[in-house]
Amino acid sequence: MSLKSICTALSVAGLALASVPASAQFSRPEDAVRYRQSAMSLMNAHMGRIGAMVNGRVPYNGAAALENAEVVALVSRLPWSAFGPETDKLSRRAKPEIWTEQAKFQQLGEKATAEAARLLAAAKTQNLDNLKSAFQATVNSCNACHDDYRNR
Repeated sequence: MSLKSICTALSVAGLALASVPASAQFSRPEDAVRYRQSAMSLMNAHMGRIGAMVNGRVPYNGAAALENAEVVALVSRLPWSAFGPETDKLSRRAKPEIWTEQAKFQQLGEKATAEAARLLAAAKTQNLDNLKSAFQATVNSCNACHDDYRNR
């Protein structure tokens, strides 16, 4: 299956999920937790690939950077609906403040999603300096949320 096919399937899944209430998206709270953890894991893997390029651990490859940024931008929209009812006690990594500070949590999630979109735009320029800048901004937005809402 090609990256384009995967991205198309994820887009369709994301749109389908966005059209129904969060509580109706998952048959069990455990499914929601597994879904959000999977999305975060995917983002981490693809950010790591970009990070290896921007930090000089592997040679810069514009096509690979773009493919990875496409995945990050797409998947960055997915985990937020999975922080729903009855999922608050099912993960040791999610801090209870996620549910008591919903507005701030949601705002940080939206910022991370916006930074991922900027990362994709930077990758499209095929310019390593643009990618480095956007990558650092994306990392910073992810870390801001993790600092407040994730147990290490």
